[in-house]
Amino acid sequence: MISQLCPAVRRTRMCCALAACLVLTPRPVDAQTRALTTNNRTILGSSEDLTAGVTFVDVDGDQDLDVIYANGRHWAQLNEVYLNNGVGQFTVGFALGPEKATTYATPAGDLDHDGDVDVVVGKDRAENWVYLNDGHGRFELAWSVGPEVEPTRSAQLYDLNGDGSLDVFVTNRGTANGFYLNDGTGHFGPKVEFGEADGSTIAVAIGDVDADGHPDLVLANRDGQANQILINDGNLGFDRAVEFGTGSDETRSVALADQDGNGTLDIVAVNIGEPNATYMGRGDGTFAPGLMFGGNEQTYAVVVTDVDGDGAPDVVVGNVRERNAVYFNDGAGGVTEGQWLGEERDTSYGITAGDLNGDGFPEIGSANSGAVNRIFLNVPAGAGR
Repeated sequence: MISQLCPAVRRTRMCCALAACLVLTPRPVDAQTRALTTNNRTILGSSEDLTAGVTFVDVDGDQDLDVIYANGRHWAQLNEVYLNNGVGQFTVGFALGPEKATTYATPAGDLDHDGDVDVVVGKDRAENWVYLNDGHGRFELAWSVGPEVEPTRSAQLYDLNGDGSLDVFVTNRGTANGFYLNDGTGHFGPKVEFGEADGSTIAVAIGDVDADGHPDLVLANRDGQANQILINDGNLGFDRAVEFGTGSDETRSVALADQDGNGTLDIVAVNIGEPNATYMGRGDGTFAPGLMFGGNEQTYAVVVTDVDGDGAPDVVVGNVRERNAVYFNDGAGGVTEGQWLGEERDTSYGITAGDLNGDGFPEIGSANSGAVNRIFLNVPAGAGR
């Protein structure tokens, strides 16, 4: 049985003062073999778009990744879809639907088991919506996810209860987060809350951090609230909370990946106005003190992907009022700054990765608010210069 979360959670503090955190000093790495480049054909949308999120997914079933942009943030705009022509070029674009929305996120997956990709639209101060795919890459608004009108900042799809259907997770700034279980038809049950009732969660990463076979939740919190790891009790309860970071980080996004190759998940957390950090997992739900990287950038987004194909996941961050950056993994979880991306005016609220042209290397997509959106092609070093 699924129960609402008790507000009195059992906390285990794993905070370290910022001065006590370990400063990451990566070992030298060989000259990089790959570079990320953009040109006027990989610029999508306009500078009037207030884009907060980007999704790479095959919407039309032609075996290549297309692009969905979540537009609006606090002001209603049209969300957009761009179709890949098979070689990483996007010559056809259209609105996800005729409805304008205050959108922060557009996660996509097959919600109703009909073999095509559907979209959830996560919105600020409005109901979150489900768009169903007609089988040809065109979408129609079907129904809402729950009746709540909330300040949603992120949305994800994940099969939480292992029934083969994708469930919806939303994080809210100022109200309780929640997940909604899919009944198998793309309809969703009532909201089940997680985290603090008055939390300011901006993002969530989902994965099994304690190796017990159940997915746990890693929360990126703002407004002076500590980041948290919520441990799954095996019955979809998340009463046990483990705090990480300094206790007052302004964390904007988190990712889970095995950064050091030891078979356990690590946390990459990116922050506003302070260094970002990697927390190495011990495999039991606890984490080592943070290894800092970067400076005091306004980092809003992170994606972990193997940019250079060496088998170690690299870190790509999206910054506001500063250029985005790639940090290459040295193979042991340490990172070194490898390349700046885009322009300072890009204001990247979201970032994602995926192989758009079928060459086996991931491209990077940035979602920029008040600036054009960019695709960065992954090419051999020197080829894009």
